Amino acid sequence: MTDFRSQRMPSPDGQGIAKGRLEKAWDSYYRAVRPVTDPLSKRLAPLLMPMARGATFDLLGFWMSWHLLGGFEGLQTHLGMSRSAVYRRIALFRKVFGEHPDVYRFPGVVLDVETFLQAESPAKAEPSE
Repeated sequence: MTDFRSQRMPSPDGQGIAKGRLEKAWDSYYRAVRPVTDPLSKRLAPLLMPMARGATFDLLGFWMSWHLLGGFEGLQTHLGMSRSAVYRRIALFRKVFGEHPDVYRFPGVVLDVETFLQAESPAKAEPSE
């Protein structure tokens, strides 16, 4: 049997023939439906924007939790998220922001993990008098 590992392809997509065909077909489809979808999107924007804002707000919290709790395992351990729930959030984050939450940085947002970890948790705090 031939060992094909020594005959590497340029990428996991091989020469990219199937990917190129899909992209060409998608571009044609997009150009064809755009005259219909553009007027609809203007009318639907007021209805969809509140949902988009809510989803973006949730993803910001996911990103923050990812970094403050130590990533995948931290979300499972500290928040009780299932593997599939974490994977779904990662996939959605990547769709919206174009990068994995581990490498994405929100401009102007700095998280101080050490201070976060040193802070006393509200559940452990003494009641004030």
